[in-house]
Amino acid sequence: MAEMATDGVEPDVSFVVPARNEADRLQGALASISALDTAYEYEVIVVDGDSTDGTPAVAREHGAIVVDGSASSIARARNQGAKRARGEWLAFVDADTQVRSTYLTELLGYAEANGLAAASSYCRMTGPRRAKIVEATINYLVPRLERPILPGFNVLVRAEAVDEIGGFPDVPNEDTAFSRRLALEYPTGYCRRRLVENSGRRIDRLGLTGTLVYDSNN
Repeated sequence: MAEMATDGVEPDVSFVVPARNEADRLQGALASISALDTAYEYEVIVVDGDSTDGTPAVAREHGAIVVDGSASSIARARNQGAKRARGEWLAFVDADTQVRSTYLTELLGYAEANGLAAASSYCRMTGPRRAKIVEATINYLVPRLERPILPGFNVLVRAEAVDEIGGFPDVPNEDTAFSRRLALEYPTGYCRRRLVENSGRRIDRLGLTGTLVYDSNN
């Protein structure tokens, strides 16, 4: 089992995790990262969005770097984390995302073997039954697109590519806009393995129309 990169050791990968009042869910996300079975060196950056619970304390307990992310959007939070990161690759996950122990080995191995600048993977969505519609869309429809949408809760991308395109645009469905902008300049793709589990809580709050990707044919 790999250890997180220490001072003086350049990480291969930087995990960037935006979190605001996510102490309970963040425990699971960071525990799953700590349990990675990989030879890659990595660091974890939690971008705290002015939390009023124990989110920063949970992050530090797990050895994460905590960045003050007082930014008003998740796109800005991701970009703040990217600026702090030292890794050649950036792995963007959410506070309610749990990665499998083989996440880095399989996803980074897939990206490097196929000459990709960014990649996502199949996922498992928990929660309400309609979350399975989102899961099926991500797993079986999105990868078929000419410029596949890489969900913000599960995307691995070269740091230089993020910098080149100016990071995540601060717009609704920022991961969709980011993916399309990225795919205009770099090859991207999907590893057809379920490597993450993500909460369907947003589907409960926003419904399918607020959660599913839009303008898929563009």
